[in-house]
Amino acid sequence: MTDHLAIALAQINPTVGDIQGNLAKIRAARAVAAREGADLVLFSELVLVGYPPEDLVLKPAFHREAIEALETLAAETGDGGPALLVGTPWISEEEGTLKNAVALLDGGKVAGVRFKVHLPNYGVFDEPRVFSPGGMPGPLNFRGVRLGVPICEDIWFTDVVECLEETGAEILLVPNGSPFDARKFATRVHHAVARVKESGLPLVYVNQLGGQDELVFDAASFVLNEDCSLPVQLPAWQEAVVTTHWSLENGRWVCAKGERALVEEDDEAIYQALMLGLRDYVEKNRFPGVVLGLSGGIDSALCAAIAVDALGPEKVHCVMLPYKYTSSESVSDAEACAKALGVRYDTVPISAPVEGFMESLAPMFTGTNSDTTEENLQSRTRGVILMAISNKFGHMVVTTGNKSEVSVGYATLYGDMNGGYNPIKDLYKTKVFELCRWRNAHQPKGARGPGGIVIPENIITKPPSAELREDQKDQDSLPPYDVLDEILECLVEKEMAVRDIVALGHERALVKRIEHLLYIAEYKRRQAAPGVKIGVRNFGRDRRYPITNGFRDARD
Repeated sequence: MTDHLAIALAQINPTVGDIQGNLAKIRAARAVAAREGADLVLFSELVLVGYPPEDLVLKPAFHREAIEALETLAAETGDGGPALLVGTPWISEEEGTLKNAVALLDGGKVAGVRFKVHLPNYGVFDEPRVFSPGGMPGPLNFRGVRLGVPICEDIWFTDVVECLEETGAEILLVPNGSPFDARKFATRVHHAVARVKESGLPLVYVNQLGGQDELVFDAASFVLNEDCSLPVQLPAWQEAVVTTHWSLENGRWVCAKGERALVEEDDEAIYQALMLGLRDYVEKNRFPGVVLGLSGGIDSALCAAIAVDALGPEKVHCVMLPYKYTSSESVSDAEACAKALGVRYDTVPISAPVEGFMESLAPMFTGTNSDTTEENLQSRTRGVILMAISNKFGHMVVTTGNKSEVSVGYATLYGDMNGGYNPIKDLYKTKVFELCRWRNAHQPKGARGPGGIVIPENIITKPPSAELREDQKDQDSLPPYDVLDEILECLVEKEMAVRDIVALGHERALVKRIEHLLYIAEYKRRQAAPGVKIGVRNFGRDRRYPITNGFRDARD
C-alpha cells in the first residue's frame, strides 16, 4: 500500500452532446496531470457527455457513442499514466437501467463503476426522468487506497457517505455538476463540511465549469482535510487542472497545502455568471457574434457591456432604432455607450415602417383611441429589424428585458422580447442598476472589454423610460423599482402569501395588482428566450406555473 498519492482536480468546460470534443478535453487534462506526476485525475459529473444531458441521454445511439468513448479512454490508461475517474451514463447489467455513473479507468480497462444514489428532482433538476438510482456504494480500490466516490447530490444527505465510511473508504472524491446561483458556493461548502465532520474523512470536490443553456457552472473546486481545513481552493469561472499531494499520516490521509484561489462573491460573481452564460451560449452554438438594440436605456447598456466582456467588441453590433419619441438624450447616451465599449454602432430609423403599419391598420382602427397597441408597434418594428440584421449576417439577437419587467408583462412579445438569449433575464431592475455601477468601477476577471466607465453615468441616473409616447416614465404605471422588486421577490422567490407581504408594509391593493400582473404574463414568459439563471428561482427551469391559472390569493 502506498503512503503518497497525487490526485489531480480537473474542472473543465464540456459541451452537452459533444462526446468527441469532451473526450479531447479529458485527454488534454490527463496530459497536464501526467506532466505534474498525478496518479489519478478526478473530473466532474457526466463530464464525458456534458451535464445535464436531459432526454438526449435516452437515445440509444448517444449512449453507444458514450460507452465507446469511455472504452477508448480506458484503453489509453494502459500507458502507465494517470488513472481517471470519469462521469458517464451507464447501463446497469443487473437491472438493465440507465445510471448516472462514475467509472474508474486504470491499467487499460474500466476498473470499477459507481452509481449516483440521490437523483435530484427539484428546482432545475429532473434526473429521475432519465436515470434510475444506484444502490448504496462501497469504496473503489485504487492501488491499495479505498476511495469513496459519492456523486454530487449524494453528499447533500448523510446516508451515502456514512455507508462509504462504514465500508472502509479513506478519501471521498466527489464529482459534481452543481449550477451557480448567488448563494450556492457557501451551501456547497456547508454540505461538504458536514460530511467531513460526520465521517472523519477528507473530501475532494470537483465541479463542472461552463454555460449550458440557462444554467451556468462556476467550478470553484476545493479540498477539505478531515479537520475541515481548506488546503486547496481552485479558481471559479475558469478551467484548471491542479494536482494535489496527499500523504498517509498516522493512518489518515492528509492533503498538503496548495493553491488557494479567491472565489468571487456578490456582484462580481453574478457578473462572471452573466459573461460565461452568454459566451458559452454564443460560442457553443457557433454564432459569429451578437446584435442588440442599444436604446440609451440602462438594460440594453448593461447587456451590451456583458456582451463585449464575454465576446470582445469585434463580435458585438449595437443598433439605435429611433422613433419620434426617442429623446436626443437617449441618442447621445447610446452613442457614448457604444463608443466607450468600442463596438460597431449603426442607426436605423423606424419612422417609415411604423407609419406604414399605422397606415395599413388605419381603416380598421378608425374610431378607436391610441393606446398600447400603437406603442407595441414600435417595439415590434424594432424586433423585426433586429431579426432581419440577424438573418442577413448571422449574429444572434440579444434580448434585454429584466426580471422586473418580465414578471409583470412590461416586455413586448415579438418586440423587445425577440432574440436568442437574454443575459439579464433573471436580474431584477434594482440589481441592473447595481451591476452597472459595479462594472464601471471594475474590469471583470477574464473580460474581453475595456476597463473604466463603459456605461455613461446619465444612463444610470436618468428616470427609466420605454419612450413609446411623449414624456413616458416607467413609474407612471409601476411603483418605484425598489418597492416592485421587493414585492416580486416575495411572490416569486419566496412564494409568500399576500397577507404576509402586506405585513411587511406594502399596500394590499398594490400587492394584489402585482400578483395579478405576474400570473397573466405567464404566456409571455413561456415564449421568452432563455437566459442566465442567477437567483434561487428563475423563470423557466425553476418556477413552472400553468398559463391557464384561475388561482388568486384571496386570504385577508
